[in-house]
Amino acid sequence: MAQHSYDVLIIGSGAAGLSAALHLGQLGSVAILSKAELSEGSTFYAQGGIAAVLDSKDSIESHVEDTLNAGAGLCHTDTVKFTVENSRAAIEWLIEQGVAFSKNESQQGDYEYHLTREGGHSHRRIIHSADATGRAVSTTLTSAVKRLKNVALFEGYNAVDLITSDKLGAEQKRCVGAYALNLATQQVEVFSARFVILATGGASKVYLYTSNPDVASGDGIAMAWRAGCSVANLEFNQFHPTCLYHSAAPSFLISEALRGEGALLKRPDGTRFMDDYDPRAELAPRDIVARAIDHQMKKLGAECLYLDISHKPADFIQGHFPNIYEKCLSLNIDITQEPIPIVPAAHYTCGGVDVDLRSRTRVPGLYAVGEVACTGLHGANRMASNSLLECLVFAKSAAEDIESQFAEKYPTVTIPEWDDSRVTDSDEQIVITHNWHELRQVMWNYVGIVRSDKRLQRAKRRIQLLQQEIEEYYANFRVTNDLLELRNLVQVADLMVECASRRKESRGLHYTLDYPTMAEHGVDIKLTPNNEQ
Repeated sequence: MAQHSYDVLIIGSGAAGLSAALHLGQLGSVAILSKAELSEGSTFYAQGGIAAVLDSKDSIESHVEDTLNAGAGLCHTDTVKFTVENSRAAIEWLIEQGVAFSKNESQQGDYEYHLTREGGHSHRRIIHSADATGRAVSTTLTSAVKRLKNVALFEGYNAVDLITSDKLGAEQKRCVGAYALNLATQQVEVFSARFVILATGGASKVYLYTSNPDVASGDGIAMAWRAGCSVANLEFNQFHPTCLYHSAAPSFLISEALRGEGALLKRPDGTRFMDDYDPRAELAPRDIVARAIDHQMKKLGAECLYLDISHKPADFIQGHFPNIYEKCLSLNIDITQEPIPIVPAAHYTCGGVDVDLRSRTRVPGLYAVGEVACTGLHGANRMASNSLLECLVFAKSAAEDIESQFAEKYPTVTIPEWDDSRVTDSDEQIVITHNWHELRQVMWNYVGIVRSDKRLQRAKRRIQLLQQEIEEYYANFRVTNDLLELRNLVQVADLMVECASRRKESRGLHYTLDYPTMAEHGVDIKLTPNNEQ
């Protein structure tokens, strides 16, 4: 069985993981584990852009205020200020790496790059690369990482579990590595490391309809929980208001930037409705827009609603949204002539592993960066385009914290090889397939855009039964990629329902029929394994 040893192990290869590797690659040996190809994460598919204070008409105070407003009273003010104050440096670092952002040819503002505006923002501050910003960031950072001699890339490796020293007889608990399944050989390998960074993204695949790629299965959150980390605010699942509704495109996002540039939401009869829900209409924060669409669909019995930008000039649409235009055209939808059929879809996990401003978890040696983490930036609702910014800023803070401890000596522990001598290959893959579908259906029906105590109780009962089945299956059969993802998703689903059940109010992305108003004082919902303090 293969044994690997590195100074830093990074699990995940999106903007958070790649940025951390670039900051640490000159310091020591770094390994990046990627479940699929390096680019197959949420970063690659991000369309809109990155929020940052770049234009002279904008200000840090304004960006902070907008974020706090969108977060519905649950953002941590120190986290928001820290992130926004470091936003310009993060963008300049990306430009240094070679990211080709769209230039300002319309002379809007004084910044050399084009800035657009999205829901919740009071200024144009979204820097972007046409409508494929994530692709530009992902490909650029991947190329930069591949040039570093100290960084080893392991594609096709799914982490099974984190390894902590207390389980190996040490007095002090510390994360010392991870077991990972090599998907090519189907063998579990050992990766030991002095520092471990979780950058695994979110958990939106727990829902039946999602804009996320298949790899977004909550792996980091579940592994961190099993290792003894706290989690926070997992009831706040952001549903993107506009995902393309088409049988041949189940996971294609229609960027919020379209609404930023004037696209209108319409009922099937062509009438608008957002003015009935919020004075900001189409530019209201995502939670408000998603609930409005959900309400209209249920009220009308409609399978989908529509997003219309056809009133804009064709060359404007094709120039600003070339990828969306081409994708829709391939499905016989000409967005310069007709509206786009859309539905809400699970998009972003606002809660996650509880961390501080240096990205540290409560387990020494273990960090969490990006969507897997709960930093306090997003509060009860993530504001558009703050997520990639969070990845960049907190990857740097994690790297700086690791660098400050790099010279320290930690007790060495011997990590045993993975023992699968008492398990067999499964001959009933249908169990995983059935449980996977049932879990996602339960979450969509009972823990979706609108919730109630009764719905949450139903979800809890079904999830606990699924957990028992899956744990029994895990104990008796050799691990596979599908089994690992299902095990992680059912764990995260249970944590989401528990957080939602404890929040006795409606706030941001969590809307419950039993408590339709917002409490006077908002508090974080934190869970700790075995109720440890």
